[in-house]
Amino acid sequence: MITGMPRIAIAAHNFEAMITTFRDSLGMPVIDISASSVDSLGAKLAMCVPEGGSNIELMSPADPDAPLSQSLQRFLDRRGEGLFALMLEAPVPDDEAEILLGRGLNILPLMAGAGGRDIHPKSTHGVLIRVYPVNSFSGEMASHDNALPMSGIARVIVVVDDLDAAVAVYGGQIGLPVDAPRMGANYALTTALCRPATGGVIELMACTDEGAEGIPSGGTSNDRAVSVSEHLVSQGEGMYALVLQTPDIERAAAILLDRGLEIVEAHDALEAILFGARIRIEASST
Repeated sequence: MITGMPRIAIAAHNFEAMITTFRDSLGMPVIDISASSVDSLGAKLAMCVPEGGSNIELMSPADPDAPLSQSLQRFLDRRGEGLFALMLEAPVPDDEAEILLGRGLNILPLMAGAGGRDIHPKSTHGVLIRVYPVNSFSGEMASHDNALPMSGIARVIVVVDDLDAAVAVYGGQIGLPVDAPRMGANYALTTALCRPATGGVIELMACTDEGAEGIPSGGTSNDRAVSVSEHLVSQGEGMYALVLQTPDIERAAAILLDRGLEIVEAHDALEAILFGARIRIEASST
Protein backbone atom coordinates (compact mmCIF):
# COMPACT_ATOMS: atom_id res chain seq x y z
CA MET A 1 0.00 0.00 0.00
CA ILE A 2 1.25 3.48 -0.86
CA THR A 3 1.52 5.43 2.39
CA GLY A 4 2.71 8.88 1.37
CA MET A 5 4.40 11.29 -1.04
CA PRO A 6 7.61 12.32 0.78
CA ARG A 7 9.26 14.46 -1.91
CA ILE A 8 9.59 15.55 -5.51
CA ALA A 9 12.94 15.96 -7.25
CA ILE A 10 14.25 18.78 -9.41
CA ALA A 11 17.21 18.04 -11.70
CA ALA A 12 19.63 20.77 -12.77
CA HIS A 13 23.19 21.18 -14.01
CA ASN A 14 24.50 23.59 -11.36
CA PHE A 15 24.00 21.99 -7.95
CA GLU A 16 25.58 24.80 -5.92
CA ALA A 17 23.43 27.42 -7.65
CA MET A 18 20.31 25.36 -6.88
CA ILE A 19 21.15 25.22 -3.19
CA THR A 20 21.87 28.96 -3.06
CA THR A 21 18.59 29.82 -4.79
CA PHE A 22 16.34 27.58 -2.71
CA ARG A 23 18.08 28.40 0.58
CA ASP A 24 18.98 32.08 0.29
CA SER A 25 16.37 33.40 -2.17
CA LEU A 26 13.32 31.19 -1.61
CA GLY A 27 14.10 30.87 2.11
CA MET A 28 13.95 27.07 2.35
CA PRO A 29 15.86 25.13 5.02
CA VAL A 30 18.21 22.94 2.94
CA ILE A 31 20.25 19.90 3.96
CA ASP A 32 23.18 19.23 1.62
CA ILE A 33 23.93 15.48 1.59
CA SER A 34 26.15 15.52 -1.50
CA ALA A 35 29.28 14.61 0.50
CA SER A 36 27.83 11.12 1.00
CA SER A 37 25.50 10.86 -2.01
CA VAL A 38 28.26 11.25 -4.61
CA ASP A 39 30.09 8.27 -3.14
CA SER A 40 27.01 6.12 -2.62
CA LEU A 41 24.81 7.09 -5.60
CA GLY A 42 27.06 9.01 -7.99
CA ALA A 43 24.88 12.12 -7.85
CA LYS A 44 24.76 15.33 -5.83
CA LEU A 45 21.69 15.52 -3.60
CA ALA A 46 20.19 18.05 -1.20
CA MET A 47 16.82 18.19 0.52
CA CYS A 48 14.60 21.20 1.20
CA VAL A 49 12.77 20.36 4.44
CA PRO A 50 10.17 23.05 5.27
CA GLU A 51 7.29 22.26 7.61
CA GLY A 52 4.21 20.63 6.10
CA GLY A 53 3.64 19.12 2.69
CA SER A 54 6.34 17.23 0.81
CA ASN A 55 10.05 17.96 0.61
CA ILE A 56 11.86 19.25 -2.48
CA GLU A 57 14.89 17.19 -3.50
CA LEU A 58 17.64 18.91 -5.49
CA MET A 59 19.67 16.64 -7.79
CA SER A 60 22.60 16.93 -10.21
CA PRO A 61 24.66 14.27 -12.00
CA ALA A 62 28.20 13.74 -10.70
CA ASP A 63 29.70 10.36 -11.63
CA PRO A 64 29.09 9.52 -15.33
CA ASP A 65 29.47 5.81 -14.57
CA ALA A 66 26.77 5.70 -11.87
CA PRO A 67 23.22 4.66 -12.93
CA LEU A 68 21.46 7.51 -11.09
CA SER A 69 23.83 10.07 -12.58
CA GLN A 70 23.24 8.60 -16.03
CA SER A 71 19.47 8.80 -15.52
CA LEU A 72 19.72 12.43 -14.49
CA GLN A 73 21.98 13.26 -17.42
CA ARG A 74 19.61 11.62 -19.92
CA PHE A 75 16.75 13.67 -18.48
CA LEU A 76 18.74 16.90 -18.70
CA ASP A 77 19.85 16.14 -22.26
CA ARG A 78 16.34 15.24 -23.39
CA ARG A 79 14.12 17.70 -21.53
CA GLY A 80 16.41 20.23 -19.88
CA GLU A 81 16.31 21.25 -16.23
CA GLY A 82 13.07 20.78 -14.33
CA LEU A 83 10.80 18.44 -12.37
CA PHE A 84 12.45 15.04 -12.54
CA ALA A 85 10.66 12.49 -10.35
CA LEU A 86 7.79 12.06 -7.89
CA MET A 87 8.52 9.88 -4.87
CA LEU A 88 5.94 7.70 -3.14
CA GLU A 89 6.42 5.49 -0.08
CA ALA A 90 5.48 1.91 0.69
CA PRO A 91 6.52 -0.36 3.58
CA VAL A 92 8.32 -2.79 1.24
CA PRO A 93 8.96 -1.26 -2.21
CA ASP A 94 9.79 -4.57 -3.90
CA ASP A 95 6.52 -6.11 -2.69
CA GLU A 96 4.63 -3.00 -3.79
CA ALA A 97 6.33 -3.20 -7.18
CA GLU A 98 4.95 -6.71 -7.69
CA ILE A 99 1.44 -5.53 -6.81
CA LEU A 100 1.69 -2.58 -9.21
CA LEU A 101 3.09 -4.85 -11.91
CA GLY A 102 0.08 -7.11 -11.46
CA ARG A 103 -2.18 -4.09 -11.99
CA GLY A 104 -0.61 -3.45 -15.40
CA LEU A 105 1.97 -0.76 -14.61
CA ASN A 106 5.41 -0.87 -16.24
CA ILE A 107 7.79 -1.45 -13.33
CA LEU A 108 11.47 -1.01 -14.12
CA PRO A 109 14.20 -3.37 -12.85
CA LEU A 110 15.93 -2.36 -9.65
CA MET A 111 18.54 0.29 -10.41
CA ALA A 112 22.00 -0.50 -9.03
CA GLY A 113 22.43 1.32 -5.71
CA ALA A 114 18.79 2.46 -5.59
CA GLY A 115 16.67 2.17 -2.47
CA GLY A 116 13.36 1.97 -4.32
CA ARG A 117 11.59 0.86 -7.49
CA ASP A 118 10.66 2.99 -10.50
CA ILE A 119 7.43 3.12 -12.49
CA HIS A 120 8.04 4.02 -16.14
CA PRO A 121 6.62 7.44 -17.10
CA LYS A 122 4.69 5.88 -20.00
CA SER A 123 2.53 4.14 -17.39
CA THR A 124 1.84 7.26 -15.35
CA HIS A 125 1.09 10.01 -17.88
CA GLY A 126 4.63 11.29 -18.18
CA VAL A 127 5.69 11.15 -14.52
CA LEU A 128 8.68 9.12 -13.32
CA ILE A 129 7.43 7.69 -10.02
CA ARG A 130 9.88 6.17 -7.54
CA VAL A 131 8.55 3.99 -4.72
CA TYR A 132 10.80 4.23 -1.66
CA PRO A 133 10.67 2.70 1.83
CA VAL A 134 8.79 4.64 4.49
CA ASN A 135 10.94 7.36 6.08
CA SER A 136 13.68 6.93 3.49
CA PHE A 137 14.84 10.43 4.44
CA SER A 138 14.35 11.63 8.00
CA GLY A 139 16.70 14.60 8.29
CA GLU A 140 15.46 17.73 10.01
CA MET A 141 16.84 21.24 10.09
CA ALA A 142 15.99 24.34 12.10
CA SER A 143 14.95 27.51 10.31
CA HIS A 144 17.74 29.86 9.23
CA ASP A 145 18.15 33.62 8.96
CA ASN A 146 16.67 33.85 5.45
CA ALA A 147 13.71 31.58 6.22
CA LEU A 148 10.24 32.55 5.03
CA PRO A 149 6.97 31.15 6.43
CA MET A 150 6.64 28.80 3.45
CA SER A 151 5.26 25.27 3.36
CA GLY A 152 6.69 22.31 1.56
CA ILE A 153 4.84 20.99 -1.48
CA ALA A 154 1.12 21.32 -0.78
CA ARG A 155 0.25 20.05 -4.27
CA VAL A 156 2.03 18.86 -7.36
CA ILE A 157 0.07 19.58 -10.53
CA VAL A 158 0.24 16.84 -13.16
CA VAL A 159 -1.24 17.85 -16.52
CA VAL A 160 -2.74 15.14 -18.70
CA ASP A 161 -4.64 14.79 -21.95
CA ASP A 162 -7.37 12.53 -20.57
CA LEU A 163 -8.41 13.10 -16.95
CA ASP A 164 -10.50 9.92 -16.68
CA ALA A 165 -7.59 7.81 -17.90
CA ALA A 166 -5.23 9.47 -15.41
CA VAL A 167 -7.70 8.91 -12.55
CA ALA A 168 -7.83 5.23 -13.51
CA VAL A 169 -4.02 5.02 -13.23
CA TYR A 170 -3.46 7.00 -10.04
CA GLY A 171 -6.60 5.80 -8.31
CA GLY A 172 -7.17 2.32 -9.69
CA GLN A 173 -3.67 1.05 -10.46
CA ILE A 174 -1.49 2.94 -7.96
CA GLY A 175 -4.26 2.81 -5.38
CA LEU A 176 -4.38 6.40 -4.15
CA PRO A 177 -7.61 7.88 -2.80
CA VAL A 178 -8.98 10.23 -5.48
CA ASP A 179 -11.69 12.88 -5.18
CA ALA A 180 -14.40 13.08 -7.80
CA PRO A 181 -13.28 15.19 -10.80
CA ARG A 182 -14.52 18.76 -10.78
CA MET A 183 -14.64 21.53 -13.32
CA GLY A 184 -12.87 24.83 -12.66
CA ALA A 185 -14.74 28.07 -12.24
CA ASN A 186 -13.93 29.18 -15.77
CA TYR A 187 -15.01 25.83 -17.31
CA ALA A 188 -11.65 25.58 -19.08
CA LEU A 189 -9.99 23.02 -16.80
CA THR A 190 -11.05 19.89 -14.96
CA THR A 191 -9.15 18.51 -11.98
CA ALA A 192 -9.07 15.54 -9.62
CA LEU A 193 -7.14 15.44 -6.33
CA CYS A 194 -5.22 12.30 -5.33
CA ARG A 195 -4.59 12.24 -1.60
CA PRO A 196 -1.66 10.18 -0.25
CA ALA A 197 -1.90 9.61 3.49
CA THR A 198 1.10 11.87 4.17
CA GLY A 199 2.80 14.70 2.30
CA GLY A 200 1.19 16.86 -0.32
CA VAL A 201 -1.54 15.92 -2.77
CA ILE A 202 -1.37 15.19 -6.50
CA GLU A 203 -3.66 17.37 -8.60
CA LEU A 204 -4.45 15.81 -11.97
CA MET A 205 -5.44 18.53 -14.44
CA ALA A 206 -6.74 18.51 -18.01
CA CYS A 207 -8.01 21.14 -20.40
CA THR A 208 -11.69 21.00 -21.26
CA ASP A 209 -12.54 20.67 -24.93
CA GLU A 210 -12.41 24.28 -26.16
CA GLY A 211 -15.18 23.55 -28.59
CA ALA A 212 -17.60 22.43 -25.88
CA GLU A 213 -20.70 24.50 -25.33
CA GLY A 214 -20.33 27.01 -22.50
CA ILE A 215 -16.54 27.32 -22.59
CA PRO A 216 -15.64 31.02 -22.54
CA SER A 217 -13.12 32.18 -25.13
CA GLY A 218 -10.24 34.53 -24.37
CA GLY A 219 -9.80 36.72 -21.32
CA THR A 220 -7.63 36.39 -18.25
CA SER A 221 -9.88 33.68 -16.78
CA ASN A 222 -8.43 31.28 -19.33
CA ASP A 223 -4.76 32.21 -18.85
CA ARG A 224 -4.04 29.14 -16.77
CA ALA A 225 -5.77 26.87 -19.26
CA VAL A 226 -3.68 28.40 -22.04
CA SER A 227 -0.51 27.80 -20.01
CA VAL A 228 -1.48 24.17 -19.37
CA SER A 229 -2.38 23.66 -23.02
CA GLU A 230 0.95 25.12 -24.14
CA HIS A 231 2.79 22.86 -21.71
CA LEU A 232 1.02 19.79 -23.08
CA VAL A 233 1.97 20.79 -26.62
CA SER A 234 5.60 21.61 -25.87
CA GLN A 235 6.43 19.13 -23.08
CA GLY A 236 3.69 16.53 -23.18
CA GLU A 237 1.98 15.05 -20.15
CA GLY A 238 3.74 15.19 -16.81
CA MET A 239 4.46 17.36 -13.79
CA TYR A 240 3.57 20.98 -14.45
CA ALA A 241 4.08 22.85 -11.15
CA LEU A 242 4.84 22.56 -7.46
CA VAL A 243 2.44 24.47 -5.21
CA LEU A 244 3.77 25.94 -1.97
CA GLN A 245 1.78 27.97 0.56
CA THR A 246 2.45 31.02 2.71
CA PRO A 247 0.24 32.87 5.21
CA ASP A 248 1.08 36.35 3.85
CA ILE A 249 1.45 36.29 0.10
CA GLU A 250 2.00 40.05 -0.26
CA ARG A 251 4.86 40.00 2.24
CA ALA A 252 6.35 36.94 0.54
CA ALA A 253 6.20 38.70 -2.83
CA ALA A 254 8.01 41.76 -1.49
CA ILE A 255 10.75 39.68 0.13
CA LEU A 256 11.28 37.42 -2.89
CA LEU A 257 11.49 40.39 -5.24
CA ASP A 258 13.96 42.09 -2.91
CA ARG A 259 16.08 38.92 -3.03
CA GLY A 260 16.19 39.09 -6.80
CA LEU A 261 13.79 36.31 -7.74
CA GLU A 262 11.82 36.87 -10.93
CA ILE A 263 8.23 36.29 -9.86
CA VAL A 264 4.93 37.12 -11.51
CA GLU A 265 1.36 37.30 -10.26
CA ALA A 266 -0.61 34.47 -11.82
CA HIS A 267 -4.09 33.15 -11.04
CA ASP A 268 -4.33 34.53 -7.47
CA ALA A 269 -0.80 33.34 -6.69
CA LEU A 270 2.87 34.03 -7.32
CA GLU A 271 4.86 32.02 -9.84
CA ALA A 272 8.57 31.64 -10.51
CA ILE A 273 10.50 29.34 -12.80
CA LEU A 274 13.49 27.99 -10.88
CA PHE A 275 15.85 25.66 -12.75
CA GLY A 276 13.10 24.77 -15.18
CA ALA A 277 10.56 24.02 -12.42
CA ARG A 278 7.40 26.10 -12.11
CA ILE A 279 6.99 27.06 -8.43
CA ARG A 280 3.54 28.36 -7.56
CA ILE A 281 3.03 30.11 -4.20
CA GLU A 282 -0.52 30.39 -2.91
CA ALA A 283 -2.02 31.88 0.23
CA SER A 284 -2.52 29.26 2.91
CA SER A 285 -6.03 28.76 4.24
CA THR A 286 -5.00 29.32 7.86
